[in-house]
Amino acid sequence: MQDAELLHMLQTKPEDGVRELIRSYSGYVYAIIKNKLSGCGTHEDFEEAVSDVFVRFYEWVRKHPSECRSIRAVLAVIAKRQAIDRFRALTKLPPVESYEELLTEQPDSGASPEASVTLMMSVQALGEPDSEIILRRYYFGQSSIEIAAALGLKPNTVDQKLSRALKKLRAIWKEDAS
Repeated sequence: MQDAELLHMLQTKPEDGVRELIRSYSGYVYAIIKNKLSGCGTHEDFEEAVSDVFVRFYEWVRKHPSECRSIRAVLAVIAKRQAIDRFRALTKLPPVESYEELLTEQPDSGASPEASVTLMMSVQALGEPDSEIILRRYYFGQSSIEIAAALGLKPNTVDQKLSRALKKLRAIWKEDAS
């Protein structure tokens, strides 16, 4: 089923639309959640986070029906943010900003959901451990010492990998801009 058809179904027949959304994307969302929470969450935590992702997506798409150009992209952003919130809850770190702010255009940055998805895809394209280091630093707010302990590296190695990863990320963005 095409995104446009599914979005129309969510607007006209919400129950059928949600059922089809879950059928089509539950494996995708579960994989994102499990990847981000592995090592700190249980199967029940993963399942609850997946459910929350679909609820938040449905709420967002009802408020912004014309802004969703890619269901997969918006679900990825929401799933990653939900995993971050769940990670913070499990590790007792403060929660991130609201989903509404993350998925709508930011007046100060001009970032759209598509730009956020593009950034996340670029970060993932860096591969491991670079992408994990960037996520832990800039999304989870962890220090080099905390990242080093989690990944079994030395703090100065984390700093070097972070510096190189940011250079690669800048190069990817420059390439995409041209």
